[in-house]
Amino acid sequence: MTTMLTEEYGVLAEPATLTITRLLPGPVERVWSYLTDGELRRRWLAAGAMEAMVGAPVELVWRNDELTDPPGARPEGFGDEHRMTCEVLAIDAPHMLAISWGSTGGVTFTLAEKGDEVLLTIVHSRVEDPSVLLNVSAGWHSHVDVLEAKLRGTTPVPHWDNFSQLRGVYTERLFG
Repeated sequence: MTTMLTEEYGVLAEPATLTITRLLPGPVERVWSYLTDGELRRRWLAAGAMEAMVGAPVELVWRNDELTDPPGARPEGFGDEHRMTCEVLAIDAPHMLAISWGSTGGVTFTLAEKGDEVLLTIVHSRVEDPSVLLNVSAGWHSHVDVLEAKLRGTTPVPHWDNFSQLRGVYTERLFG
């Protein structure tokens, strides 16, 4: 079963696998560095050192209040910091990175060159819990919005406000 949301939004491939794609300014090595360099990743997703080898641990540290200025209104139930230890499952620099992700099936990032741009594809698999799927969908979308703005040299919209708005959109699209 595939639920098409629209090109702008994520797509459910099977009921518990989310795919989000975004065309970003290249080159591919630049986008790759925003996935693998903890300092650059901190600017759009989560900090944390990562060794580029299968089996290496990756501690992700989210401080979403620091992603945009202003950060927007943090939703109830979200703290100022969240940590998760993942593991590199597969890596083929600079085109593919797969990491474990909590109780889900993991996340795979794929980069494909499209002229001067790079197609980023994020596949988050086995997200069984509907409330987690909702947060994952809005979360990936809002974090990739920040990444795109940073790569394009534009000012991202306040992260938390965008996340909250997208949760409403994904609620309707996924469960409405």
